[in-house]
Amino acid sequence: MAAALDISERFAANLAREREAVGLSQEELAGRADIHRTQVSLIEGGKRMPRLDTLVKLAGALDVPPARLLDGISWEPTVTKVGHFRVE
Repeated sequence: MAAALDISERFAANLAREREAVGLSQEELAGRADIHRTQVSLIEGGKRMPRLDTLVKLAGALDVPPARLLDGISWEPTVTKVGHFRVE
């Protein structure tokens, strides 16, 4: 479960970084992305991970590629055991 928390925290930091870079409040971002403002707050707080459609909406509202919100998050497959997320 620790890996999921690391991923949500990294995504939260990426989202906050990009939102602040364009000078939007959480409420303004929510309006532009057509999602509820509390959802932005929960995602930026690391308490919720967005669905794929929400990730695309957030990226579009910020005018960045969706991959920018995934900076530092990758999956490492392995042959001998279950793969795992890596957060840089």
